[in-house]
Amino acid sequence: MPWTATSRYDTAVADGGLALVQDLLNTIPAGRPRQPDLLGELDSARTWLDSALSDWTATTGRSLPSAVLDDRGLEELQALRADLRAVVSAPDRGQGAAEDEYLRSASVGLVLAADGSVVLRPRGQGWRTVVGQFLIEVLEAQRADTWRRLKTCRNERCAVAFYDRSRNNSGAWHDVRVCGNAVNLRASRARRRAALEAADAEHG
Repeated sequence: MPWTATSRYDTAVADGGLALVQDLLNTIPAGRPRQPDLLGELDSARTWLDSALSDWTATTGRSLPSAVLDDRGLEELQALRADLRAVVSAPDRGQGAAEDEYLRSASVGLVLAADGSVVLRPRGQGWRTVVGQFLIEVLEAQRADTWRRLKTCRNERCAVAFYDRSRNNSGAWHDVRVCGNAVNLRASRARRRAALEAADAEHG
């Protein structure tokens, strides 16, 4: 099954190379029953990364030099995941930040292709190449105006990354039936409790 991490949560896959970023975000432990953290151990992280890069190649027609993930690379992937999740989940997302507020950097280069187009390619070796490609996919999604459609479920107990395909980009849940209904039910119960407590206080 393609996109190993995202497919665990039965949610829409992002378009193009952005699916690679979504899959990284969905390596977190989430869902019911709780899925494992695919970046929790080096072996599982290597297995996930190999699969994700294979899916990315099949989706985009591009490829990266093979990179064997080591302990440092695992730490860098975990940190990148945390940074990307913080950005995607931020309530003020897209409103800009101070010019010196940088979370992550990577070395990339401009390459002139045979057809005359200029493309970005990651530089370096090992995990550096991988991190560079993740950031390139974010940049390309921003240019294509699809980055804003990659979101995390508003249900804090879930936080699965989903691709919002609604026309007005108003989606809030990775699955309305699973998370939307659960959150709305909890909110309804909280309102009823508050109303009962207020009534008791008034008549107390």
